[in-house]
Amino acid sequence: MQGAALIVNARSRTGEAAFQKALDLFGSLGVEVGASHALSDPARLAETVRHAASEGHDPIIIGGGDGSVSSSVDSLAHHDATLGLLPLGTANDFARTLAIPTDLESACETIARGTVVDVDLGLCGNNYYVNLASVGLSVEVTRSLSPELKKRAGALAYPMAAIGAFFRHEPFGARLTFPDGDHEPHEYDRLIQVAVGNGRFYGGGLVVAPSSGIDDGELDVYTISLGRRRDLFGIARYLRSGDFVNSEGVDHFRTARVLLETEPPEMHVNIDGEIDAKTPEEFRVVRNALRVIVPEASTSARMDG
Repeated sequence: MQGAALIVNARSRTGEAAFQKALDLFGSLGVEVGASHALSDPARLAETVRHAASEGHDPIIIGGGDGSVSSSVDSLAHHDATLGLLPLGTANDFARTLAIPTDLESACETIARGTVVDVDLGLCGNNYYVNLASVGLSVEVTRSLSPELKKRAGALAYPMAAIGAFFRHEPFGARLTFPDGDHEPHEYDRLIQVAVGNGRFYGGGLVVAPSSGIDDGELDVYTISLGRRRDLFGIARYLRSGDFVNSEGVDHFRTARVLLETEPPEMHVNIDGEIDAKTPEEFRVVRNALRVIVPEASTSARMDG
């Protein structure tokens, strides 16, 4: 065994300051770190994770936000290596779903003393993701989220960016088709967003849907139609609990696979905060695809088999 690999996105909200402190904490906790990297260029993250996994390091400890996790899981899906997470980003929704603490010392203790579970991943085309893939308003929000705004406002950066994005966004048409036949096809002509959730949280603590989870073998798909402004504000009131899916103008489906086509075609897809694909695209859930270290008290997922 090569020991753990510690790979920190130094550009994440608290990454630069956390790297050396994490190394010291792991030393005091008896975690052998065989390789360590503080990356100032986030584009190198996926390559570094892939190399560490191929060298036999285990666990692979990622320090960063949801985008860092999402860019890493393609190398760790269906792999023997286990993911350890230091939540250093702005939203940290994947960590929130699994009850992984955001305090650095507690997160390091979780990696040293926690338990291993396996979780589902979403798959957009051939791109794995952990939380949410979406088309429409969320793409405009992501484009508005500068690193400076994230560092200054933290999780509040998301609602701040959403206000401006709402007034710039143009409605679009979409067709949802369900290859497994569990729902009839649906067509829409004035949408502001289509989202396909794998985890429970997104956007800094918003709930995908009341029954959503990361270990349930299904995706939560919802559409939001452009209606009267007061109706949209009513929907916004329930984003925090996920109850917005019961609102007028919102359709909600649970499924293992869905094909999304849009009008106009080739709309960008936001995958865990990164604009990384275009429609038309098929989304599906991949069961038990990723092994993760979580606190012993976490009930969000378990190890199957």
